[in-house]
Amino acid sequence: MSDHVRTADGRQLRVEVSGDPRGRAVFLLHGMPGSRVGPRPRPMFLYQRGACLISYDRPGYGGSDRNRGRRVADVVQDVAVVADTLELESFAVVGRSGGAPHALACAALLPDRVTRAAALVGLAPRDAEGLDWFAGMAPSNVDEFRTAYTDPERFAARLIPRSTAIGRDPERLLAQLRKDLTDDDRSIVADTAIRSMMLRNFREALRRSPYGWIDDILALTGPWGFDPADIKVPVLLWHGEHDVFSPVSHTSWLAARIPRSRKVVDPAAAHFTALRALPRIIDWLIGGPVV
Repeated sequence: MSDHVRTADGRQLRVEVSGDPRGRAVFLLHGMPGSRVGPRPRPMFLYQRGACLISYDRPGYGGSDRNRGRRVADVVQDVAVVADTLELESFAVVGRSGGAPHALACAALLPDRVTRAAALVGLAPRDAEGLDWFAGMAPSNVDEFRTAYTDPERFAARLIPRSTAIGRDPERLLAQLRKDLTDDDRSIVADTAIRSMMLRNFREALRRSPYGWIDDILALTGPWGFDPADIKVPVLLWHGEHDVFSPVSHTSWLAARIPRSRKVVDPAAAHFTALRALPRIIDWLIGGPVV
């Protein structure tokens, strides 16, 4: 297939497929900022497992056109059109960090097509009842999310120059995150292969515009457009106990509300350990045993 897919409203989505083209299909929904080339298992691992991994740039990132005002729930139209183009009747879906709520949206709103779903180091809805949304979150993330929620125009004005600078030099983002990284996260980010994938990912995400990142944060802090409690398919929720970017309390809140969910918390892990957990999660998504 072409690496571009056209949506019903005329937008272009940039798509990448890796692994076994005849294998069991898994959509990987990238983090934030992110793109279709974000960290994932090697193609040989996927091929050996019989997995076909499909990733695409969410609107406004990389090679995908912006969808102004999008909600988290709007991901389902884009995933569905990519699946239709690939002639997939059913598929699993996994999202990491900012992609996790989008994976849950697919599970909730495409129940006849999604077989299993996984959400790694994700967030709960901003209006989650009984959850102190900012508790345990790094001050930089608190400031970013709170500004997006209370003053979206000011938030966008601040993020545009930051995004431009990071697009030119992705090392800047890792440097900005460093003070909030645990020792475990630092070791993961220092891994040559993972770091190379992350830098390529950030550069591609922001090469055309800042609006994928801006729209992601606005969507995550606004109404999602679905209720996680409506999810009926099996869901795996994975989190690191020491995560300060997406606190583990968010996954606990989701686990208490999604009927067929299983929560896995790594007591020694933080945010980026999810990259190492991803291969095991993909095994489960294509029918393997519980992680």
